[in-house]
Amino acid sequence: MVDVVVVGAGVVGLTCAARLQRDGVRVAVVTADEPAATVSRIAAAVWYPTRTEGDPRVLDWSRRTFEELVEQARRGVPGVVMRPTRMLLRGVDGLSPWWAAAVPDFRVTAAAGLPDGYAGEWRFTVPSVEMGPYLDWLLQQVTAAGGMLVRRRVTRLADVAELAPVVVNATGLAAGVLAGDEAVHPARGQIVLVGNPGLHVSVRDEENPAGMTYVHPRSRDVVLGGTFDRDVWDTTPDEATGRAILDRCVALVPELAGAPVLAHLVGLRPARHGGARVAVDAAVLPGGSTLVHNYGHGGAGVTLSWGCADEVVELCRGLVVN
Repeated sequence: MVDVVVVGAGVVGLTCAARLQRDGVRVAVVTADEPAATVSRIAAAVWYPTRTEGDPRVLDWSRRTFEELVEQARRGVPGVVMRPTRMLLRGVDGLSPWWAAAVPDFRVTAAAGLPDGYAGEWRFTVPSVEMGPYLDWLLQQVTAAGGMLVRRRVTRLADVAELAPVVVNATGLAAGVLAGDEAVHPARGQIVLVGNPGLHVSVRDEENPAGMTYVHPRSRDVVLGGTFDRDVWDTTPDEATGRAILDRCVALVPELAGAPVLAHLVGLRPARHGGARVAVDAAVLPGGSTLVHNYGHGGAGVTLSWGCADEVVELCRGLVVN
């Protein structure tokens, strides 16, 4: 028997497992799919608290994750780099966002030199994560520290209670059913991958009236987005939506004109009304196992991952005897 079983092998689940192991906890990860097959695999994964509420708890999660990823970038962890970012603003207030306190070089600049329609911009440098190599690295960290990966489709969280005295529910969108949480819902995201013509800076225009627009360069390609369609379950890429994303992104960053299209992808962000749920459940699982939830991160899974994992560790202390 292990001390904790983590259900879910996306970035939230694997981060939880790795962080628990740092605390001396014996861990198993139960997942129906390999990490490379989870929705985390296609995330653009630039640190940014997308569609999250700015309460102190979320700011703390964001800050802790920022600091961890900065250190990982310094150490050369696969897929993690620091990325200069520009957020173009259409509003006139110029106020800093609630999360600016987590970003050391955040600054607001004036509209001088920007195209018509923009009132200014935010400039900042944040971690960017290429999820393929990063998920592989996370899994390697877990298994190298003695963690087990168990391929098993779970239909009830009670089904894994015999494996450990603590069960961490990091099942993302599936938590709607597994935890009986009606607040959980998909937020469909469609992206276009194109070849990288030499871009290094991420550029965002979240207030574009035609739709949210972002350009996130990576080592070999560029992630172009996007959409945030709540309660839409369809994972088939829409051709017209893809063309619209390309048009918006080329208008924002003209250097993308003519870049070869590599793929059209759709993922379902595991969103939750009320934000992420990181808490001990009052219900007791069979055999007396305690259930700890860590789900509902929406489009900010990477951004909140290490901070939420820190809180899971705190919740598990006292529940685990090692």
